[in-house]
Amino acid sequence: MFFKKIKPRSFDYKPRFYKPEQDEDEKRKRQLGFRSIKKRSKKKGSLIYLAIIFIIVLYLFLRFGGVK
Repeated sequence: MFFKKIKPRSFDYKPRFYKPEQDEDEKRKRQLGFRSIKKRSKKKGSLIYLAIIFIIVLYLFLRFGGVK
């Protein structure tokens, strides 16, 4: 009367289903050595940006700070 009834905890469970044909495709890709193009371009892009920033910092150091 004065207290709330205790309800069981609820949760959202989204079951994952096994797809054998998708599993075979993944195995085949790994055997052939396919890799994602996004991973390669991301690494090259970050290296280029890092080199550009290093050159700019080096230029600013020599231009304004410099070794006297």
